[in-house]
Amino acid sequence: MVNLQRRKWLGTIAAAGVASLASSISLARAAESRQVRIGYQKSSTLITLLKGNGNLEKRLETLGVRVSWHEFTSGLPLLEALNLGNVDFSADVADTVPVFALAAGAKLAYVAQEAPSPEAQGLIVRADSPIRTVADLKGKRVAVTKAAGSHYLLIALLESAGLKFKDIEPAYLTPADGRAAFERGAVDAWVVWDPFLTAAQRQTPVRLIADGKGVADYQRYYLTSHDFLKNSPDVLGLLFNELKTTGRWLKQNPKEAAAQLAPLWGLDAATVEAANARRSYDVRAVVPDALTEQQRIADTFLSEGLLPRKVSVSSVTLWKPA
Repeated sequence: MVNLQRRKWLGTIAAAGVASLASSISLARAAESRQVRIGYQKSSTLITLLKGNGNLEKRLETLGVRVSWHEFTSGLPLLEALNLGNVDFSADVADTVPVFALAAGAKLAYVAQEAPSPEAQGLIVRADSPIRTVADLKGKRVAVTKAAGSHYLLIALLESAGLKFKDIEPAYLTPADGRAAFERGAVDAWVVWDPFLTAAQRQTPVRLIADGKGVADYQRYYLTSHDFLKNSPDVLGLLFNELKTTGRWLKQNPKEAAAQLAPLWGLDAATVEAANARRSYDVRAVVPDALTEQQRIADTFLSEGLLPRKVSVSSVTLWKPA
């Protein structure tokens, strides 16, 4: 009887050991399979630096997390992919882009924002253009990227000159297509952000009509999905810290940063350095009080008939640092 009980006891111990081993293997495999899919644009400076130097992969390896990179031509398709679950984290997009995504019903969470950089976007015309002021744009064809920060800047500039968006003829183009149209004279003016703005100013004869000073703060946002916010707070914390650290490093080492970015952007280092000087790259957590301009942007686009419904930014989900 004693031997039978002993065998049962040993069997129980063995079964528990097998179960524990299976659980450990399962957890190890789960850790190995963790990943973060990062969406970015060509102008996503800090993410571009992290992608280029490999620092982010090294840091995330300590959490057992792999990184995959996914490039988008503009911010709106990037946030659409985030909403659909095709990427987990969005590199910086202009302050207007989340507004369009939220109006379309996207479920997104704000992770971080960069402090204002109003001079990092502007409205330019060719050097020989008769256009001298924003008021001169009435009836003119203007290239702009839909839902980009420059889209709001254009509306705000028109309003400051007593014009409506309907008073001009918008040509919705990506930065690359916008520059091509601008240079061949297919549009009368072009409103765009850096580094495209600085590149155009340094490489072609243009005049700056206006930038965002006193009109549009131009704060760029980093976002994630609700699921990733819930399931990977450790990854978001690491991403936030790396972005903040990289932003400080860039401002302290402008020439070295430009040298790293220049071949990735296909621009000369002097142009990249000049463009970066206009951006704050001051990454900070998003708090409700910092979303005032987001609401103003949403209300402006709604009044122009460019949004399908009203957006209330007070209801958005905000990530909070641990």
